[in-house]
Amino acid sequence: MTDDIFPEKEPPRIYLITPSEVDLATFPDRLTSCLDATDVACVRLSLGSTDETVIAKTADALRLITHDRDVALVIDTHVMMVERLGLDGVHLTDAARTIKAVRKELGDDAIIGSNCYASRHNAMTACELGADYITFGPVGDTPLGNSQKAELELFQWWSQMIEVPVVAEGALTEQLIGDLSPHTDFFGIGDEVWGTDNPAKTLAGFAAQMV
Repeated sequence: MTDDIFPEKEPPRIYLITPSEVDLATFPDRLTSCLDATDVACVRLSLGSTDETVIAKTADALRLITHDRDVALVIDTHVMMVERLGLDGVHLTDAARTIKAVRKELGDDAIIGSNCYASRHNAMTACELGADYITFGPVGDTPLGNSQKAELELFQWWSQMIEVPVVAEGALTEQLIGDLSPHTDFFGIGDEVWGTDNPAKTLAGFAAQMV
């Protein structure tokens, strides 16, 4: 009876983030190995390049791999490329500032996520404006970003109060994944695996901590 009233939370899933630079001679095979070895819900194309040709070629290569496996593919920031490249949505990095306009542009079916760093206010605003998910991070120690960590307490509060899915990302470790698993829906994992000799094996190790 208790389980019917308070259903057991599903384990978090992986939200895989590409490196900022992708070598199309090798990366598609590395991505394929990761997707074939571990359950991944979504891949985010997160290139540092602003060259449309580079972005388009990379998106085309990744779309074939992800869509063959029923894995969503979203892109950082580049709203106008979503429909043209046949992607599933966009990940916005400006907190909640442009969600309303982007939703109008892409329609109801597109996935729209919002990076809210460690701000409850921005996250709640993003949800009110129609974000499908929000991300908090970094959760680990890193000199990158705005230096404000998203602490465990923030995820605990979100999971108790808000139904919109939340992604934990940024400088993740197996320990952090274990600690955050009861309070998040997805883990945004990227450089933590791509910088290793065997990304698929490393990713599987992270997944094993998600309970």
